[in-house]
Amino acid sequence: MTEPRDHAPRIILGLALITIVHGREQHLARQLAAIDSAKAVPELHIIVAMDDPAVAPRYADRPRTRVIECPSTGAHLPLAGARNTGAAAARERGADVLVFLDVDCLPDPDLFSRYDDAVRAHPGELVCGAVGYLPEGTDYGRPDLFADAARFHGFRPRLDAGATAPGDHLAFWSLSFATTPDTWLRIGGFFEGYSGYGGEDTDFAVTAREAGVPLRWVGGAEAFHQYHPTTNPPVQHVDDIVRNGSLFAERWGFWPMQGWLDQFVERGLVRRDPATGDYSVAP
Repeated sequence: MTEPRDHAPRIILGLALITIVHGREQHLARQLAAIDSAKAVPELHIIVAMDDPAVAPRYADRPRTRVIECPSTGAHLPLAGARNTGAAAARERGADVLVFLDVDCLPDPDLFSRYDDAVRAHPGELVCGAVGYLPEGTDYGRPDLFADAARFHGFRPRLDAGATAPGDHLAFWSLSFATTPDTWLRIGGFFEGYSGYGGEDTDFAVTAREAGVPLRWVGGAEAFHQYHPTTNPPVQHVDDIVRNGSLFAERWGFWPMQGWLDQFVERGLVRRDPATGDYSVAP
């Protein structure tokens, strides 16, 4: 377990963390423990529970934490709507900086302070930190080993602590990012027309680009993705990816997630029209 600290962490006034959750009880508990061990912590933590009524009573007495219910209206979890709900709740409570961190991500002890510094230095931008994927068998009681054990994507920069650099919007991910409420409103939040897995985060990034909002990577604001079994490509989401990809193409004129889609084509799960370049689920 994490060693007890000898003094209370600094509370970053005006910074709100937003986490959306459904059924990830252990992941959320680990994230909250990592937050408590950070060098500086959010003034407010908004947890948006998607069809998960067990979350609110579990954390009713947790200081600076507010649980917001977000029921789904269809067959899929409202990922975009939940993030929008969390951002609205944070803005209503006077937040100056919005940090989004997926429930299966553990913040580095410096993540919140690095994000706070970067957003206040670049208030009109989207700010992203690197995320490393932890392997199966990780000892979650030894966060000091996370940085060496994690696998980081090579096409997303991992900068020195405190350094920043402009980035490509198509490398954006919603796992971990930060911005100001004014910039969030300028982008307009996440488009809620997507359902299920895939597409909504790339749509958000392209919307930001079209609104003239730059993307910036910041060093030291690292997070560590907790291990859980997955597939690559995510064949279990093929219907969602094709449906959401088609919607994205209608909105922006090109298909996202083409690496996955082309792998689906190779496996015979998806067909690509040679005339139009459009994808469809194979019969």
